[in-house]
Amino acid sequence: MPTPPQQPAAPSPPDFQTVFGQVREIGGWLTEAQARTLWDEARRVPAGGLIVEIGSHQGRSTVVLAAAAPQARVVAIDPFVGGTMFGGLATRDRFQSNLARAGLVEQVELRQARSTELRPSWTEPVSFLYIDGKHDYWTLSDDLRWSEFLPDGARLCIHDAYSSIGVTLGLLRHVLPSRRLRYLDRTGSLARFEVAAVTAPVSRADRLRILAELPWWLRNVGIKVLLRLRLYPLARLVGHSDRADPY
Repeated sequence: MPTPPQQPAAPSPPDFQTVFGQVREIGGWLTEAQARTLWDEARRVPAGGLIVEIGSHQGRSTVVLAAAAPQARVVAIDPFVGGTMFGGLATRDRFQSNLARAGLVEQVELRQARSTELRPSWTEPVSFLYIDGKHDYWTLSDDLRWSEFLPDGARLCIHDAYSSIGVTLGLLRHVLPSRRLRYLDRTGSLARFEVAAVTAPVSRADRLRILAELPWWLRNVGIKVLLRLRLYPLARLVGHSDRADPY
C-alpha cells in the first residue's frame, strides 16, 4: 500500500524572550510580565482559532499575541485616533511597520474602527479576547460584551484593571455580579478572566477576589493624583518610583 502523505507540522512559535527582545523597541505600556501572561494565554488558542485585540496602538501586544499563536488568526481593532498620546495615522503606520518587521503581516487583520461600532455586526466565535481600548466606563462596559463570542472555558484579559477608574468601575458594575465571567488573577493591572461553564458557575469566592483588589486600586488612584500634582517624592513613599501611571 502506498504511504499516505504526511501532514505538515503545525508552525512552532519562537521562544518568548526572543520575541520580547523585539517587542521592547515598540512603544506602549505592556510590561514584560504582562506580555508573558498574554503569551501564555495565546498559546492556549486552538489551531484555526481567533484572537481579538481591542486597542493595538503601535503593536506591542499584537506582536506578542500573533507570535505566540502562529496557528491562530489575530484581529486587531483600533480607530487610531489623533492626539498627543495616541498619534492617529502616524501610530497606524508604526503599527504596520512593527508587524512587518516581526514577519506577522499575513497573520494579523487590522480593523481600523471603534470596537463599539464593530461589535453589533460581529458574528464570528472568538477564542481569546484582549481588551485594552478606551478606558472610560461606557466603552469598557460595551467591550465586555465581546465576551459573548467566547465559549465556556475561554479566557479574556483586560489591561488597566484596578488602575483606571473607568475600567475598574466597569468591572465592578458588570463583572462583580456576573454569573458568566470568573476573575482569576492579575499581573500588575493586566487582569485575567475566564468564561464560566454552566456546570461550574461563578462562586462567592470568585467575587471576593475582585473586592480584594480594591485597596490596590485606591492606591493607584492616589498615585495618579500625586503624579498629576508632580508630588513625585510622595509617590515614591508609597512605592511608585516611575513618573508614568501605574499599570
